[in-house]
Amino acid sequence: MALLDELRELGVNVEEGLGRLGGNAAFYEKMLGSFIKMMDKYSFDLDFDCEDYGEIIEKSHAIKGASGNLSITPIYEAYGQATDLLRKEKPQEAKEVLLNALPIQEKIMDVIRKYKG
Repeated sequence: MALLDELRELGVNVEEGLGRLGGNAAFYEKMLGSFIKMMDKYSFDLDFDCEDYGEIIEKSHAIKGASGNLSITPIYEAYGQATDLLRKEKPQEAKEVLLNALPIQEKIMDVIRKYKG
């Protein structure tokens, strides 16, 4: 099974992501490789416990944006919801959303790494 097929099975809207890139599958796959690097740079400990959530919000928003551009829907939706909750000063709810999304996020990242790592 190929990269894009495996991502489809995990809820990634590959067709929408390809559409944003003019249907260029090679470029889409290259951007998925860049997404892995971005996730490594912006990842944060989900056990965050601090007074100022500014940096966490910034990182969460960056992940939301990058995953949205590539239509990595499960990650986009989780980080979008978490960003909104953090902005509303609801860190516990944000943590819960991200912890619930973590298994699918890890599967998506593993699939991308398998082909692009």
